[in-house]
Amino acid sequence: MTAADPNEWLEDVDGERQLAWVREQNQRALDEIAGTPRFEKIREQTLQILDNDDKIPGVVRRGGFLYNFWRDAANPRGLWRRTTLESYRTDEPEWDVLIDVDRLADDEDENWVWSSARVLRPRDGSDVWRHVLVALSRGGADATVIREFDLVSRTWVTPQENGFTLPEAKSTMSWLDPDTVYVSTDFGEVDGEPSLTESGYPRITKRWARGTDLADAPTVFAGEVTDVSAGAFYDSTPGFQRHFASRSTDFYNSLTYQLDPDDDRLTLIDVPTDAHAAPYRQWLFVIPRSPWEVEGTTHEPGSLLVFDYDAYLAGGRDATVLFTPDASTSLADYSLTKSHLVLTTLHDVATRVSLLTLGQWREATLDGLPELATISILDTDPEDGDEVFLSTSTFTTPPTLLHGTTTGGVEPIKHSPSFYDSSDVVAEQFFTTSDDGTRIPYFVVRRRDVESGPTLLYGYGGFQNALVPGYAASPGRNWISDGGIYVIANIRGGGEYGPTWHTQTQKAGRHKVYEDFSSVAKALVADGLTTVAQLGAQGGSNGGLLMGVMATRYPELFGALVCQVPLIDMRRYHRLLAGASWVAEYGNPDDPAEWEFIEPYSPYHQVCADVAYPPILITTSTRDDRVHPGHARKFAARLEQTGHRDVWYYENIEGGHGGAADNKQAAFLAALAYEFLWQQLTG
Repeated sequence: MTAADPNEWLEDVDGERQLAWVREQNQRALDEIAGTPRFEKIREQTLQILDNDDKIPGVVRRGGFLYNFWRDAANPRGLWRRTTLESYRTDEPEWDVLIDVDRLADDEDENWVWSSARVLRPRDGSDVWRHVLVALSRGGADATVIREFDLVSRTWVTPQENGFTLPEAKSTMSWLDPDTVYVSTDFGEVDGEPSLTESGYPRITKRWARGTDLADAPTVFAGEVTDVSAGAFYDSTPGFQRHFASRSTDFYNSLTYQLDPDDDRLTLIDVPTDAHAAPYRQWLFVIPRSPWEVEGTTHEPGSLLVFDYDAYLAGGRDATVLFTPDASTSLADYSLTKSHLVLTTLHDVATRVSLLTLGQWREATLDGLPELATISILDTDPEDGDEVFLSTSTFTTPPTLLHGTTTGGVEPIKHSPSFYDSSDVVAEQFFTTSDDGTRIPYFVVRRRDVESGPTLLYGYGGFQNALVPGYAASPGRNWISDGGIYVIANIRGGGEYGPTWHTQTQKAGRHKVYEDFSSVAKALVADGLTTVAQLGAQGGSNGGLLMGVMATRYPELFGALVCQVPLIDMRRYHRLLAGASWVAEYGNPDDPAEWEFIEPYSPYHQVCADVAYPPILITTSTRDDRVHPGHARKFAARLEQTGHRDVWYYENIEGGHGGAADNKQAAFLAALAYEFLWQQLTG
């Protein structure tokens, strides 16, 4: 604790005194919010959605099987399982369970939460996919334990059997071949310097051979302590096998190299550091985030260019432009099949999917896509063929899974059930004008007979994360069906209109995010859709910071706020957990010139005793090792210390940055938010 910050003691995550404070705060939230019949109804409804056995199991293909991770009421920690495409297409697929996380947690007396599985593609001429690197976290943290699993014997390969295993850390491990991996983890101090960056991520990669001591593994690449992260990976595409290494010098800038495995010599892929560059086979795909001049032609941010990879390394800059953005259209993503480049674009936040033939770059049509739906590519495997899995939905239409090929078209093979009656629900897009004249889109979803009422406004506004329309299962059942109005604001800071929609809000431009969100709030009231007393807002993580700013800078606009896993203390955020990695987004508070534009919006530093704030619910997770729970704790404490009583706080003891470790916890937290808002906005 310091004189400048009397609440710094709350940053001790697991201290007895700190957890006692948490439990006291939690109890008030439980007593005053979670004790109502409506809360229990919402909790049960949300859990029914999350545990529903008829929802679509998302899959990825690995060889002859489709793999899925699944949670339901009987398996709250989840099952990693697989089936065939033929079986998957039926109403009741026959699933082959490979790992039962609930049983594993019981057997090992660990609070395991599934993170990921990385399966090695066989290169020995067989079609047997055998070797898997499985990542498990304790309580949902970002830090994981990595261990090897054998798909043939269906057993863990232990260290005694020369299996690849890493203790809990923020690590990455990837296959080179069945007996070799690249490892990036916490190696302790190396040559007098920490092996982790200031952001807490690995900066050193070693090549680890089976049966050898990790401490003896040779280092193949090392970044700087000041980087966000660094690592190496291997592309095993036949005929184009290449090793790569990269340094993320900040959240949006990186250096990528081709790595010579014989002598670890590095060849820089010389693209702008803020560009996304991806070698594939004989091509190099590049998406610049700022204007990029190539041989006299300036390409706009968000364009997609392709080069001959070898020629580019040799200095050639002959580019083919595959996509150019305009004022309304941006590139959201791209995927590859054996024959096609699949482009997903956003036109005023509505998705479109189109094809280009690989190499010739001619336009092609993907038959079978619905109109007026949000479409996302779920899985492709360009080495195996042109197979593609897609998902489509709208605010009112449950997800449909499409399957087929980019050459033959796609068709629906799975439909998610409806979780609320949307027959009389309308979803409309509107635009409002922000303080600087920029048009800001937002979506309004409501029952047709509801013209005004309690309104929940959701936003994020950061890290180029676009909010696109999608089936509103939880808000539909728990808010819209009861007469509430649900609004999503597509504010700047996101990626709805490409990189510039985001880059203009970095650092000194951050105020635009908050001006945009407040402009949407004002428009909702001005248009008669709601009143200030009936307008609530919700956001998490960077969106939690958004809620903190709304509370302290725009309190007169809202009747209640829900602030989840937030950043709040922008003076110390870069010193807490992964916070240093976000300096490129918000700025460096240790730089007086940058603190000058950060301080005016830092919620922790803008709390005043003589300002009336809307009622606020602040939630976080003890196990969040990305955004420090101290942000939320200190915000609640500071508000209470300055005499504000309409402050509720709840901290889940586990759950990671997502806030919840399983469906029951997720349902509880959702019910807490909905019930709090309903109580406050309806009186």
